[in-house]
Amino acid sequence: MDEEYDVIVLGTGLTECILSGLLSVEGKKVLHMDRNDYYGGESASLNLTQFYRKFRPKQSPPADLGRDRDYAVDLIPKFIIASGELVKILVHTDVLRYLEFKQIAGSFVYKNGKISKVPSTEVEAARSPLMGLFEKYRAKKFFEFLQKWEEEDPTTHQGLNLDQDSMRKVYQHFGLEPGTQDFIGHALALYLDDDYINKPARETYERIVLYTTSMARWGKSPYIYPLYGLGELPQSFARLSAIYGGTYMLDKPIDEIVLNKDGSFAGVRSGAETVRAKMVIGDPSYFGAGKEAEGGKLRVVEDGKVVRAICILKHPIPGTEESDSVQIIIPQNQVNRRNDIYIAMVSSTHKVCADNIYVAIVSTIVETSAPENEIQPGLHLLGSIYDKFVTVSPIYTPVANGKQDHIYITRSYDATSHFETVVEDVQDVFKRSNGQGSRTQET
Repeated sequence: MDEEYDVIVLGTGLTECILSGLLSVEGKKVLHMDRNDYYGGESASLNLTQFYRKFRPKQSPPADLGRDRDYAVDLIPKFIIASGELVKILVHTDVLRYLEFKQIAGSFVYKNGKISKVPSTEVEAARSPLMGLFEKYRAKKFFEFLQKWEEEDPTTHQGLNLDQDSMRKVYQHFGLEPGTQDFIGHALALYLDDDYINKPARETYERIVLYTTSMARWGKSPYIYPLYGLGELPQSFARLSAIYGGTYMLDKPIDEIVLNKDGSFAGVRSGAETVRAKMVIGDPSYFGAGKEAEGGKLRVVEDGKVVRAICILKHPIPGTEESDSVQIIIPQNQVNRRNDIYIAMVSSTHKVCADNIYVAIVSTIVETSAPENEIQPGLHLLGSIYDKFVTVSPIYTPVANGKQDHIYITRSYDATSHFETVVEDVQDVFKRSNGQGSRTQET
């Protein structure tokens, strides 16, 4: 470890592996290190033995769950939006060749105590119980407005300005009911809460267009998912980095972030060895997350918590048409919360568990001192639960942009059900650390 590198990357989560791959492609000399002996960090997929060792070290996996190698259980539940930014990066970097995807069978939303399929065709929309007859007509006018919108043609704007008028004003313009607003804002635009309603409508318009174009691309739902779990994603970007000369070291303890006298980054110490580089990129756990500020300098702050319950089922989720994979969104207004509750379920169809086993993860942003109680509405929808593993994870964000000390820290994974915010973080860190956007941002 006596060489000098352009960049040291700490942690092999998806964010860090994408950055490592992109920087290697740009010609940077990259050293990528992780304290764990597996790829993925917080976004890893674990086999059955690893999974039980993490959550219940003294308990062996039950024999009736099948073979260890049949499992790849995600720690972070997210799906990939088919026309989203992550797919663009996968295509641009040719990482797509390392992966195989399957569509998520259905997207559902909770309303008035029941779950209903998010319509994917006009026929489904006409039959959907989510809206009454007259409300369907008003919603149809709203969606036609979105489809016909042309920036340069004011006759398509109906007197609305997406950059100035709030989403509330747009909803009022079409006379949409609160329940329909919930459906549009949370099941289509995929907002976690209702803060968006008082902001300019442009972002909501773009989010709905992303959802509908992704739906049109695949049919039943706008989501795709990699066979063998989300842990395949960081591993695939690690291969990309290696092809372009990146060096990987797993199971390597990080004992110290070495600084120059002026406080800027100098290198990383592991045991008696120190490796030097011009900059470091890493996840919050390597920079004091959850501990006292290193040397009196606070580098990350906690910005909320996410509660997740990984549930093993022996049946599909009731009311989802026997689907082998689903997303269910419980809008916050339906259960008197500030944040939505998400359910993501996959199965043996996606090579992540044994036959006739289903893995469902229920998650939300913590609002009280009793996190597990907050996800009860989601757990209740699952039916009989064979086993359940609950975690509460802090969301950490960096306090500085890294330009002064050349220490660039990524964000923790949030409670969103997709990877769009992860890609935003990748693009932001890449631009700050590299002085320019990646080529994927230009395509």
